[in-house]
Amino acid sequence: MATKPTDKPAAYGEASIRVLKGLEPVKQRPGMYTRTDNPLHIVQEVIDNAADEALAGHGKKIAVTLHTDGSVSVDDEGRGIPFGLHPEEGVPVVEIVFTRLHAGGKFDKGSGGAYSFSGGLHGVGVSVTNALAKRLQVSVWREGQQATLTFSGGDVIEPLVVAKSPSGSRKSGTSARVWPDAKYFESAELPKNELIHLLRSKAVLMPGVTVTLTTEKTGETQTWLYKGGLRDYLSQTLTADPVIPLFEGEHYAEAGETENFAEGEGAAWAVAFTEDGAPVRESYVNLIPTVAGGTHESGLKDGLFNAVKSFIELHALLPKGVKLMPEDVFSRASFVLSAKVLDPQFQGQTKERLNSRDALRLVATYVKPALELWLHQHVDYGKKLAELAIKQAQTRQRASQKVEKKKGSGVAVLPGKLTDCESRDVSINELFLVEGDSAGGSAKMGRDKEYQAILPLRGKVLNSWEVERDRLFANNEIHDISVAIGVDPHGPNDEPDLSGLRYGKICILSDADVDGSHIQVLLLTLFFRHFPKLIERGNIFVARPPLFRVDAPARGKKPAAKLYALDEGEQLAILDKLRKEGCREGSWTISRFKGLGEMNAEQLWDTTLNPDTRRLLPVAYGDIDFGATEVSFNKLMGKGEAASRRELMELHGDSVEIDV
Repeated sequence: MATKPTDKPAAYGEASIRVLKGLEPVKQRPGMYTRTDNPLHIVQEVIDNAADEALAGHGKKIAVTLHTDGSVSVDDEGRGIPFGLHPEEGVPVVEIVFTRLHAGGKFDKGSGGAYSFSGGLHGVGVSVTNALAKRLQVSVWREGQQATLTFSGGDVIEPLVVAKSPSGSRKSGTSARVWPDAKYFESAELPKNELIHLLRSKAVLMPGVTVTLTTEKTGETQTWLYKGGLRDYLSQTLTADPVIPLFEGEHYAEAGETENFAEGEGAAWAVAFTEDGAPVRESYVNLIPTVAGGTHESGLKDGLFNAVKSFIELHALLPKGVKLMPEDVFSRASFVLSAKVLDPQFQGQTKERLNSRDALRLVATYVKPALELWLHQHVDYGKKLAELAIKQAQTRQRASQKVEKKKGSGVAVLPGKLTDCESRDVSINELFLVEGDSAGGSAKMGRDKEYQAILPLRGKVLNSWEVERDRLFANNEIHDISVAIGVDPHGPNDEPDLSGLRYGKICILSDADVDGSHIQVLLLTLFFRHFPKLIERGNIFVARPPLFRVDAPARGKKPAAKLYALDEGEQLAILDKLRKEGCREGSWTISRFKGLGEMNAEQLWDTTLNPDTRRLLPVAYGDIDFGATEVSFNKLMGKGEAASRRELMELHGDSVEIDV
């Protein structure tokens, strides 16, 4: 509704500025601090605190419980959050941790801090959990005492109570039970599969630490304890067999080892390379899952690539014309990567992506020499890995060189050498693919221009049996054929758009000699491999021009005539007929066409183009087995089938008449 001119605008003065205190910012804009699709992330903040204690070497067990009332509790065996009064704030420290943004024990890194490495960085995590919870109960055990307090919506509702631990108890640790407030989340349901994955990964990344999940509703308890760490986890998660054995390693900077990295910084990794299947990729920084990756993953990619590239160069394995890129090595890599970074910088509070620039150099510096050494110790595996990377590079290069139809003003431009017909009736139109320009000239003059089109082909067409479909149009002849007929290349199981088909009959017209037969085979290969639906529909034909011409003299009432024979068998039959008709032996003249180019326009029309007198052989699948035909084509046209062809010639060579 439009504002009336008489309406008074809202006053804007000193009192208009509102200062959000305590945890109010979180309640006002929860999406700035956590994921709001479900409460998993605010529970994860509590789990991460427990994991940080284990990472610091305190406690060997983390227990998570899903209660029937919808709450979740997390128990650890750590040092327990201090609950004495803060020296500056005068408030119990445990209360500060849960109620103040940017308060925590993980800011001071290095030898003097309580945590050298931790996922908690900003002092925000459990404060957000508290702000978005209807209720949060905390119990702490340390130094022979037990402290408890309870919050609601971020406020203390049951103040801190400290009591002496039972006699003889040396228990230490923290227990937090959270009731997430559904009004802040799209779904109040905790995604159990994601929670299981999170807990399992914590166990993987902390070999020797037991992680449990108990569901009160079913009474079920799941336990994870991985002594084999990353390797066991990755091998159990892979969806395909690795090309080489799993490559694993770890390296952490030692005191005085380098000026670049702090003591303890480094990474552990397990990497597998597979030819198929979806890659498994998981990365962590100080046990925090970085689902969106980041600079540590880039470091792994860089290290793997440079090691494989170095191996390939040393053994001179790279084929000419192939350029290796990092993605060629990394695209088929599955990995689990766990980095330890002293002061990591994340993108956003949810910590899904690591942004620390030094992490790239850190991981790459340790991964590259480790893989290089491994490859030189296992040369056969190195060559297998090199082969996989080179294959990926070749596939990528082919895809980047994809050749499209040449287009002008939005439509495919018909080839300049196509002599088209006048009719637009596909049912009667015919296209002749003619061998050679000279024959093309005769065909153009001898055709019926109303419905017959001519496309001369220069030389022999490319053997397209093993040519990628995306690369077909790099060959001009094949490009022109596809554009002329109006159909794109396709496979036997595709549903190509045939609405653009311009001719009902596509006829292969080549010389009647061996070379002509070869061109026929090359074109049939093209149609079988890349235009199978045209064969299926009955659009492909082979024209049969004659090889011989017999000039017969006048005999009786019959005048002199020119008779045509497809082959020697037909020629003998013509001569026998002439003898019976009374022709004197040798009175006829026999000439052999060296090619279609020797025929004039009239002869080509009479013998090959005229629907009433020509011989046109339809190409069809009939009762043949498609798979068997494919095998035969592969034997005849495959580049790697020389041995099979040699065997074929040795077996059946005697039955072939040589045409020289």
